[in-house]
Amino acid sequence: MRHHYTSVKNIYIICGKTDMRKGIDGLTTLIQDSLELDPYGDSIFLFSGTSKDRYKYLYFDGDGIR
Repeated sequence: MRHHYTSVKNIYIICGKTDMRKGIDGLTTLIQDSLELDPYGDSIFLFSGTSKDRYKYLYFDGDGIR
């Protein structure tokens, strides 16, 4: 399923090394506790691990986090 992210209000690029073994719950907790941001707002959060060839993103579209 394709999503169009052109109307997203904020895009956050999380600097540093993120443990890519973390799932949705772990990354959501990281956003809330460490960054003090709302993961359920109109924002995309990009995470990168130690090898820079992979990344994860979180986006809440109203139905769930993708």
